[in-house]
Amino acid sequence: MGETIRIQVDGGEMSAYVARPAAARAPAVVVLQEIFGVNAVMRDITDALAAEGFLAVCPDLFWRVEPGVDITDQTETEWKKAFALMNAFDPGAGVKDIAATVARLRSDPGCTGKVGAVGFCLGGQLAWLTATRTDADAAVSYYGVGIEGLLGESTHLRNPVMLHIAEADGFVPPPAQAAIREGLTGQPLATVHTYPGRDHAFARHGGEHYHAADAALAGSRSLAFLRTHLGSA
Repeated sequence: MGETIRIQVDGGEMSAYVARPAAARAPAVVVLQEIFGVNAVMRDITDALAAEGFLAVCPDLFWRVEPGVDITDQTETEWKKAFALMNAFDPGAGVKDIAATVARLRSDPGCTGKVGAVGFCLGGQLAWLTATRTDADAAVSYYGVGIEGLLGESTHLRNPVMLHIAEADGFVPPPAQAAIREGLTGQPLATVHTYPGRDHAFARHGGEHYHAADAALAGSRSLAFLRTHLGSA
């Protein structure tokens, strides 16, 4: 069971769900939400990272639009609300809130000082921007939307990033995927994995496109990547 903390950010305070590992000090991971807010799926991911030995934190990045969003992907009404929230969300402000979260974690007595990020869907885009605009030590992007339009930021990469791309992703069509792969060719800090036949959110447990085997594969790759670049407790 996690706890809730408050993080000082530009313009106010943001809540965040925190799950602590057994170790007294550990590297930290910021979990970047999908468009459904800090819901059960995101909290479960945060808890799972803590069980793997990370200090894990999922900030309420929609707080400037509507604080405390906690919805699912199970009804049309919730989908409509999720897209409305996404359209009202300012990614630039969100990345600044992520940077504040990274700084807050580095000052936590339970953190070794190493902080990474892992994001899904909208959070996948934010993971890419975290890699290019913050000093996070590593970032993982799951089926990030809109990254093809943000490839110019690759010149600002200072730390490694891993991207998981679903080959049949309806929100990231083949031309966008090709642009990402081509744009990151020769970029030594970027690792791209593609999952044949998988659709968007293949790692969202309980979702329509969930695929257990490839979710596990992506998860194992992500954990190995984070442990390599963040260390362990």
